[in-house]
Amino acid sequence: MTKTMHPKEIRRATVALVVFAALAGCGYHFKGTGLTAPVGVRTIAITVLENRTSESGIETVFTNDLAYEFTRSKMLRVVGKDTADAVLSGTVASLTVDTISHTASYYSDERRVTITLDLALKRADGKVIWSDRALSDKEAFKVDSSDRLATEKERREAIEAISERLAEKIHNRILQDF
Repeated sequence: MTKTMHPKEIRRATVALVVFAALAGCGYHFKGTGLTAPVGVRTIAITVLENRTSESGIETVFTNDLAYEFTRSKMLRVVGKDTADAVLSGTVASLTVDTISHTASYYSDERRVTITLDLALKRADGKVIWSDRALSDKEAFKVDSSDRLATEKERREAIEAISERLAEKIHNRILQDF
């Protein structure tokens, strides 16, 4: 049993084939990421950030996400400080939590955590090649007035979301400036 193609199907297949052939034949290519490493920098070390907040362990979360982002992109090889062309270091400068909505009985219903970083990328000779002294982000989280553990879990997840976004932003800013 053979199936014949409907003229509309033939026309669609022909158009798709012509478009594909034209794109492939004319040297068309998709635009790259636009990210380039600073001149002379092929390796990067990421030091554990200093923690100036009262949030225990936050420096590890941010440092790990930064290392992951650079490792994932493979644009710069992450190595130890002694062998790196450049070193990314800095601090988790602040963490604030503000109430952004209340219940009818004036309990917090939703809060927002804001985190600010102070970072610098320096060449092995100490010359600063990129810095941002006030890079910040914020994330809202739900408050469960009857369950402090659930609220703390929401808060930690908000901090982790900020860390992931900032790591990507830092990666892209460092590599877009060159």
